Order: sequence, then structure tokens, then C-alpha cells
Amino acid sequence: MNILRNIKILFVSLAAAATITSCLDKLPGSAIPEDEALQTFNDAEQFVTGIYALLKSSALYSGYLTLLPDIQTDLVYAVEGNTNTYGSFWQWDIRPTTSEIEAVYASLYQVISNCNFYLERIDKVVASLTDDDTIETLEQYTAEVHTIRALAYSELLKCYCKAYDPATAENELGVVIRRHYSVKEEAVRASLKESYEFVLEDLDKAEELFAEENVGHSSTYMTLGVVYALRARVALNMQDWTTAVEYSSKVIDMKEVYSLSSAKQLYSSGMTFYDYMWKYDVGTEILWRVGFTTTSYGGALGQVFLNYNVDYTYYYPDFVPAQWVLQLYDAADLRYNSFFVEFPTGYDHALSWPLLVKYYGNGDFLNQYIYHVSMPKPFRLAEQYLIRAEAYCRQSSPNYGLASKDLTTLRESRYATGGAVSLTADNYLQQIADERVRELYMEGFRLNDLKRWGTLYNGGRGFKRTPQTSSLPEGSSLEIKADNPLFVWPIPQHEIEAPGSQVQPNESNK
Repeated sequence: MNILRNIKILFVSLAAAATITSCLDKLPGSAIPEDEALQTFNDAEQFVTGIYALLKSSALYSGYLTLLPDIQTDLVYAVEGNTNTYGSFWQWDIRPTTSEIEAVYASLYQVISNCNFYLERIDKVVASLTDDDTIETLEQYTAEVHTIRALAYSELLKCYCKAYDPATAENELGVVIRRHYSVKEEAVRASLKESYEFVLEDLDKAEELFAEENVGHSSTYMTLGVVYALRARVALNMQDWTTAVEYSSKVIDMKEVYSLSSAKQLYSSGMTFYDYMWKYDVGTEILWRVGFTTTSYGGALGQVFLNYNVDYTYYYPDFVPAQWVLQLYDAADLRYNSFFVEFPTGYDHALSWPLLVKYYGNGDFLNQYIYHVSMPKPFRLAEQYLIRAEAYCRQSSPNYGLASKDLTTLRESRYATGGAVSLTADNYLQQIADERVRELYMEGFRLNDLKRWGTLYNGGRGFKRTPQTSSLPEGSSLEIKADNPLFVWPIPQHEIEAPGSQVQPNESNK
């Protein structure tokens, strides 16, 4: 089946969850006419498109879900004079009523609700059809919906639950699992183990349904490659090192489909393939990107790092890269110039600093005077090399040689010359942690990485910020230990207080 299918656009409009209403309930004001919806192939096709439209939300990959985990940690500094956007995350003053906490939670459950609606009705649609090609197409759509639901639950687990420990997961709080749309289910959190198992069930179903040829780079739809990549990511978080190696290898071995975008091979004059991936959101290593057009797009990932559109003359960044991050890149590392350019700012203090231009904006959007908007890329091949390298090192019988080979392969695609690295029992975690920062900078991985590593990283000391030039005094000296409760975001207060709710709070709620 051609994954670049031509489908009509339908935006499923669901009312935002009010503070008095649990977003676990069916949302009031739904535009879905339950008695009539999803009766035909065209209905199903349009409904799946509507689910993808929900993923454009600025509360998800084009905004909060990507930016906040990295802003909260040690990767950026707030600039004196900034707009205080995301200031509560920068200062670790995160509460159950913080609007971004509520928005991420509500948006993910909104996606899940729509997936459940589709999955509840699709069998009846399939039963009404006789054409094999049409039935096969619907089977692929259903695989996509299972993948999306698994992804949404995995993000809830990442943000609102503790790190997975196989020895204790059965007794830790997971998420509220919603399997159905129309069947009333108790608002109670399953165990962490049960929650992860539900994600794996969806991925098993998706893997079973997807056709082997349903793959392709730069896809705006879920594919078999995304299923494998998500399975590898989930396995890493579950400390299931064997499965993490198995599924990351499935992606890496799809060499006819995916390959690392070279930072030294030119795509055109003055632009490498790696540069092109960030400037135009197309690349052979992108497994899935959130599909934007100039008339339908989500949030502006680059806004808080540039704010060029304040006066179209100067930059007014809310956040600038941490000095220690900039120093991680050596002279041969070509990622530095792809990610950072030094500009003078328009502030009174006239800070001149390497600003993050990774999300400067898609070139086609800039031509339409749409600034700082880039298509999010939640799954890239580079992450799979990093997953496999870490899993190799953390197996009961570590294989530092194979892990070194994976990091070297990744680095050689990013370095002008060199890039080889040798991992050992003593240095592997720091080497992998540093490489994840270099490669995945501001893509939303850092908070969960630190949570996953816990006391293994930095001797359990967490991280400590040291003030840098023109950084905001409040927060610039923050010291966060590895056991800080706010590595796990609080459950939104309205979920706990909703009528009939049995949703248990997190430690960070208190």
C-alpha cells in the first residue's frame, strides 16, 4: 500500500476539558455524532486524518511535550529580561494546576479517546465491505491507530509516572487506562506494569496488522518502522535490554529505507543533508514527522529560542543554550553549526550568544512569513543507534564493543573527520549521556533520561546550574537531586477532584 496516500482532511473538533470536567471522560461538545459516525470506508479514512490533526497540537510535539522536558533540566538558561514563558518549568515551580501540565495530559487523552472511538467501530465497517483492497487499506489504518494510542500512552507514562523498575513496577502507579469509548470505566490508575503491558499489546497488534512494505522515510503517517522504533524506546524505559536491542536493530537494519543524514555530504551548495533535514524537515533518517502545511500547522518550536518576530530586527530569546552543552561539541562536530549561530540580542544588556537555530523554521514556511515553525520529528534513526548502544552496555553481559560501534557510526555521520569512540564499564553512561545531548538537543528527551538513569548518573547528584552571562538570577543556581519528586509531573488537580474520580496523585502533587 502506498503510505503517501491522498486523503481528505477532517479536523475532529472536541471541546477542551474544563477544570470541572475530567479529560478522562468523553469530552462535552464533541463534534462526533455517535449514531452516525464511522459507518463507511470514507468515514474511517477521514476519522484517522482527524486523529493525526490532533497530534499537531502545540501542547504536544510542536510545543510542550518537546520543549518542557529539556527546559526543565540543565540544557538551557533563561535570559534576563525574557517573557517568563515556561518560567515555572525553568524554576521547578510546577504545580497540579500549571496550565501546561493540564494541557499535555488533556491532549494525550483526547488522542486516546479518538483512537478508542475508531477502534470500537472499525470492525463493523470492515464487515460491511467486500473489496479486498479496501479491507486491506482499513487494516493499515487500524494499525496506525493502535500505534498512535500506544504512543500517547507511552508519553503519559514518560511524563506522569516514575521510572520503570522491573522489581517494583507491579506496585507503582501507572496511568488510567481507557480501552473503550462508550463503555464506562473506573477512573483509577493501573499499576505501572499493567500500563506498560497495555502499550505493548497495542504495539503487538500494530505489528501484526502492518504490511511489511508499509515503511518509508519522512513519513507523516505511522509505519511499521515507527512501531519498531517505539517498541525499542519503550523497552529501554522498561530496562528490557534484550528487546531494546532486538527492535532498534530491526529499524537500523532497514537500510534500504532509513539511513543517517550526513552532516558532511552536501545536498546543495553550502547545505549538507543534515542541514537540509532541519531546514526543510525531510531526511532519510526521519521515521515519522508531524505533517504541517503552510495552512495547517501547530506550535512554533523555535519561538522561545529566537523571538525574531518581536521587531523583525533583533532576537529576544527566552532561553539560550547552556555553556556546558556548547562545550560538548568539539571542533570536528558539524552538528554545532547546524544547531547554533551566535547573534547579538535586542535586550538592553546586549547579550551575544550562540542561539539555537535548530528550529529556526521550515524554509517553505519562512517564504510565507511564518516564523519559527518546524515539523516535529519524534522518531529519527539516530535515536535508535543511541538506544541500542545503551542497551548493549546495560545487558547482564555487556557488549561495549558493539555499543562503541553504534556510537562511532552515528558520530562519523556528524563529524568532518574522526568520531570514533571506545566505551568501557567506567565511561559508557557518561559517553552515551553526552552523545544523547549532542544529538537530541531540545527534542524532549533529557528529563526522562535523567529519571531513567537515576542514581547511576552523576553519582545521584542530579544536576546543578551555574549562572552564565545575562542569565536570569532566579533559577540560575538551581540544584536538583536525582530523587526530586518533580522528575515526575503532577497529575492535574481537576483529574483528582472530578466527581467520581479515584485517580491517585503523584508525590509531586503534594
